[in-house]
Amino acid sequence: MGNTVIRIIGIDPGLRRTGWGVVDSDGVRLSYVASGLVTSTADVDLAYRLRELFEGIRSVIAAFKPQEAAVEETFVNDNPRSTLKLGQARGMALLAPAMGGLPVAEYPPNLIKKSVTGAGHAEKRQIEAMIGFLLPKAKVESADEADALAIAICHANHRQARARLVAAALR
Repeated sequence: MGNTVIRIIGIDPGLRRTGWGVVDSDGVRLSYVASGLVTSTADVDLAYRLRELFEGIRSVIAAFKPQEAAVEETFVNDNPRSTLKLGQARGMALLAPAMGGLPVAEYPPNLIKKSVTGAGHAEKRQIEAMIGFLLPKAKVESADEADALAIAICHANHRQARARLVAAALR
């Protein structure tokens, strides 16, 4: 399969702040490309907040041209309204890359943490510390960005296994 470089965007969905991180992976090495936040305006209607997230993610994809995307799976919290809003933000995080024709993978939070720190219940600061170690050129300014980079790293680590499973299922 050679050492083809693949560009991956990791997306950490949130209605207020959606983190994004782009990495290049050749199957062995990872390199930091960019990361940031897409935010929505708190005092506008939900539909317009979702549009801001969608357009923001779409513009990041247009700027950095990733070939694959990975999104964190939603966790359900105690507040049903918050869970529903997070689900809608997640919908935008899935839709934006899908509309661009990118394959989109989803990973549960514990697998993302385990992929980056070795522990499924790592804390935010452990993830940020490992991002600094794995991607020394990364200039991460928020936990949302660190999480998005962790999602991209998780996908880089698991994409070949996923491809083998999909190929086996199609046989």
